[in-house]
Amino acid sequence: MFDGIHDPEAAGRARLESLARRYGHLDGGALLRPMIEHEFAGRIAVVSSFGSEAAVILSLVAEIDTATPIIFLDTGKHFLETLTYRDILVNRFGFTDVRTIEPDPVDLATEDAAGDLWSSDPNRCCHLRKVRPLARALGGFDAWVTGRKRFHGGQRTRLPVLEAGDGRIKVNPMAHWPRPWVEAAFRERRLPPHPLADDGYLSIGCEPCTALSADSDNVRAGRWQGRDKTECGIHR
Repeated sequence: MFDGIHDPEAAGRARLESLARRYGHLDGGALLRPMIEHEFAGRIAVVSSFGSEAAVILSLVAEIDTATPIIFLDTGKHFLETLTYRDILVNRFGFTDVRTIEPDPVDLATEDAAGDLWSSDPNRCCHLRKVRPLARALGGFDAWVTGRKRFHGGQRTRLPVLEAGDGRIKVNPMAHWPRPWVEAAFRERRLPPHPLADDGYLSIGCEPCTALSADSDNVRAGRWQGRDKTECGIHR
């Protein structure tokens, strides 16, 4: 994908090393600005779940360029409140290129006609409803932004601010942010909370695979509760 190197993985690693030397010490808006305005101008997108912490990263992006493409994976299994929150935040920040991406209807008819694949094979369901659609949506982009953070635990514990994979650079501007920083950003920026936040949901994904959890120290404890699964598969 990157000029001069035909192997996408090798190209990604080479670009990552260069970017890390220049920007690896930055975070938040300080990292986002050169990525959006210079390094990947017109070739970077933000992938947002419009979950419980999404407003912070979106507010940072909006301060830089509201024309930045925002990709939302509409799995068909989201809480209605999440879809409402998406509209609230898009209107609040004035984004002009929001792309709602849905699973291929042929794939759904073939692999999940009853709509209950999540109950028997959640990994396959995530692949069908998130991984494949995102792969299509990222065509033409050289980089994408996530809102993941180390304090989420699991595979995210050692999350860097910059990663390479599938020939693209993945930017994690809030990787090093502790939970109090996120909470402070909501207050200082006067950001609206997700409608389910007051009900006690700390991490919000698809409705069938999101539950309330008594473990307030583990933000993602309510995701795929009771299963040996902590990620949907779009982050490898």
